[in-house]
Amino acid sequence: MAIKLIAIDIDGTLINDKHQITPEVHEALQKAREQGVKVVLCTGRPLPGVTNYLNELELFTGEDYVICYNGSLVQNTLTKEIIVEFGLTLNDYLEMEYLARKVGVHFHATGLETMYTANRNISSHTVREAYLVNMDLCYRTPEEMTEDIKIVKMMMIDDAEVLDQGIAQIPKEYFERYTMVKSSPYFFEILNKQADKGAALKHLAQHLGIKQEEVMAIGDNENDLPMIEFAGIGVAMGNATENVKQVANVITASNNEHGVAQAVEKYVLN
Repeated sequence: MAIKLIAIDIDGTLINDKHQITPEVHEALQKAREQGVKVVLCTGRPLPGVTNYLNELELFTGEDYVICYNGSLVQNTLTKEIIVEFGLTLNDYLEMEYLARKVGVHFHATGLETMYTANRNISSHTVREAYLVNMDLCYRTPEEMTEDIKIVKMMMIDDAEVLDQGIAQIPKEYFERYTMVKSSPYFFEILNKQADKGAALKHLAQHLGIKQEEVMAIGDNENDLPMIEFAGIGVAMGNATENVKQVANVITASNNEHGVAQAVEKYVLN
């Protein structure tokens, strides 16, 4: 059955290690769109953090969508209409912020347009993340956080060794209550239990009237597993982690070797 929707992770997948969409990848995706195939970027970033790539791929037609915050939010790229939302509460924030302090790692939460941290000594990883996703960063004590602040994602962030030590101390019950995923050596993401890229992709496909077997998903990291498992064709990048390669239907070239272009040319273009 023909592919009608391509879901693509960004970091380590769509872009190479120089943070570029190569001409080969750009051309393949444009050809797919000319065939009427939906191209959907799926990322841990918020919408403001992917605007440059959406612009480069011309995905602002009014009929384009993006999966943000690792599946917590699905939005129309032009109107910003929310199609799917799996949010978090103030109580979630207060509990996880306290836990982060207890296990000795830095912590921040992300809203629709702003990042919040209660760390007086703000982590360089938090500052870098705010810069990368093009969001304001605000210092707020836990007491200053209020119910009207919409929280979409929370993150424990720190140097790799410190973060791993902190994760190892998290009680099992939290993994049962939240979706928790390590999206990079420095980032441990905490989401609504219902949220992951696979659930978001399923809802979007249903919204668009596209069948599961008509979906292809391409990714490289642990947070891409749910959408690769959901898709009719799940594609692991050549640079993907071993667990992603194990569940994927096929393995393409790496992000530095135009792996997305190779997969699209082989399984989508005709």
